Amino acid sequence: MLPKVKTPTRRIEKYKGIIPSHLFKEIKKIAKDLKGLKVVHVNAAPRGGGVAEIIQSLVPLMKGVGLKAAWHNNPPGEKFFTLTKQIHNAFQGKEFELPFSARKLYIRHMEKTARLMQDMKPDLWVVHDPQPVGIAAFLPNFHPSVWRVHVDSSHPNREAWEFIHPFMLMYDKIVFTSKEFIGPSLPKRKVAVFSPAIDPLTSKNKPLSLNVAKNIVETLGVDPDKPLVIQVGRFDPWKDPLGAVEAYQIAKKKIPDLQLAFLGLFLARDDPEGAKIFKKVQRKVKHDPDIFLFSDPGQLGSLKVDLFVNAFQVVTSVVLHKSVREGFGLGVTEAMWKEKAVIGGKVGGIKLQIKDGKNGFLVSSPKEAAKRIVQLIKNPKLAEELGKEAKETVREKFLTPRLLRDHLKLYQKLLC
Repeated sequence: MLPKVKTPTRRIEKYKGIIPSHLFKEIKKIAKDLKGLKVVHVNAAPRGGGVAEIIQSLVPLMKGVGLKAAWHNNPPGEKFFTLTKQIHNAFQGKEFELPFSARKLYIRHMEKTARLMQDMKPDLWVVHDPQPVGIAAFLPNFHPSVWRVHVDSSHPNREAWEFIHPFMLMYDKIVFTSKEFIGPSLPKRKVAVFSPAIDPLTSKNKPLSLNVAKNIVETLGVDPDKPLVIQVGRFDPWKDPLGAVEAYQIAKKKIPDLQLAFLGLFLARDDPEGAKIFKKVQRKVKHDPDIFLFSDPGQLGSLKVDLFVNAFQVVTSVVLHKSVREGFGLGVTEAMWKEKAVIGGKVGGIKLQIKDGKNGFLVSSPKEAAKRIVQLIKNPKLAEELGKEAKETVREKFLTPRLLRDHLKLYQKLLC
């Protein structure tokens, strides 16, 4: 059997008072028809990325409303994850060549994965992202099944897309985050669209007092009483950390005591590229004592990762998410939930969340980002107003119970 991630059970009633009552009633009604349904989610890794965070909240909720839901991972393989990270980037448009040896590696790993799944007999499969998509070719009873792609594949690298495309078509439904992300040559009847979400009940998103948050940040060497900009997310070329540094450097000319912190801990086993990007950032900022790079979980000591992120999001003056491609950006959602004004790249899933000038700012260059950093730090009232609007946006559209509802509705359609 595939490696399994242990998950608790969480009752939907815990979200009463956070989500609208009509959503609560709708979930209960749909779930009643799906009680006992066996659903298996498969993805690349148990932690370290947004997909894992989504599943680790979604599966317990599914169990809480009566489904028999489980979460499993691809078997590990360093060469395989190096390849699939390249495919992942290629889906977002990066140049890429897929030689025969790479295709062979991918297919062999899919065969190996499928052999571990032979005795698993759920009523419905949900497979996430390109890493495990190819298992559909090696499992005879793989229906109904859903492939959930979390990246922006609107302009994919042709070679990578054509290699993965036949596997996609083996699924009954393909779910995208946005209509804009739907790749070429897909039948409309197979496509569904709904966005990811965050869980307001995790330790990362629960309310945290400012004093506690300040103490945590200060313990890690950052001055909580000086202006601070943070960027949360992997050291990834699409998240443009070098662009974030450039924006900070421009803004610092007008705000001399400005600090910048990157929260990009290496937690995901399927991201071998991260260390290379980190070293590039490290070289660029090594002479600046006001830039803090958090990459090694050992830097936190006994502090839990979720509490670490929460504290910085509570203390920070501005949250920056300087992506040049972005499937969604859970770091944006988390900060908005904490009533922070977010400056995000004008791309992908960030545009689904931020309405420029209403609940945050969208930017297309380091210079634009710097201008907004200065504006927000010098005008805290504006930052507060945008932050309040941001939280209501998340409450209405981007909390896990809404995502649960969308999954349940999709399963209902597939099983009718």
